[in-house]
Amino acid sequence: MKSVVIIFPGSNRDSDVSYAVEQAFDRPPATVWHRDTELPDCDLIVLPGGFSYGDYLRSGAMAAGSPIMREVVTRAEAGVAVLGICNGFQTLTEAGLLPGALLPNRDLKFICRNVHLRAEAGRGPFQGGYADGQVVSFPVAHHDGNYFADPATLDQLEGEGRVAFRYCDAEGGIAESSNPNGSARSIAGIFNAAGNVLGMMPHPENHVEEAQGCSDGRALFEGLARSLA
Repeated sequence: MKSVVIIFPGSNRDSDVSYAVEQAFDRPPATVWHRDTELPDCDLIVLPGGFSYGDYLRSGAMAAGSPIMREVVTRAEAGVAVLGICNGFQTLTEAGLLPGALLPNRDLKFICRNVHLRAEAGRGPFQGGYADGQVVSFPVAHHDGNYFADPATLDQLEGEGRVAFRYCDAEGGIAESSNPNGSARSIAGIFNAAGNVLGMMPHPENHVEEAQGCSDGRALFEGLARSLA
């Protein structure tokens, strides 16, 4: 299995996610610079977290116009698995691969802490990591993580089982008190209609080893490896 991590100016989780992918895939991912125009043959493309272009204009907006994103869109539309984490999620929405937008957090403050998430559904290559309703813990580190979409889009995501994760409490309960950024319907991650693109704000790559305090994120990458094998 072959994977690629795209690096933008301002990416800061590319090494973290490369390590997580290598542990699950038993081979390191290739790295591709944002100004490149071609991707190697691969089974997974990862857009890592960070602050691409310093979050100027809008978070992810300038990255979405990078030359490599034309090929990322083409591969995604052809069915290649794509994972966008934090800034990667923002870039996927700006590129039109996922609906909605990531707005500034409700309290207009940068958030950096561990949160609980409830796995809502698995689709396509992302279906093997967690059981529906399973509660996991990942870190968040963002200023613009407030997921927004119009009511019709939110209803469509719900009806089609495209909500991947929701912010929750330790028991899996959904409430505003466990929603760190004000995201609509506590949504922390979504799929595209085909199920091969996943965007999420929390960082599973930073919870893959017990030395990090928790290894809940490992299952996401190991599930991907099993699905893509």
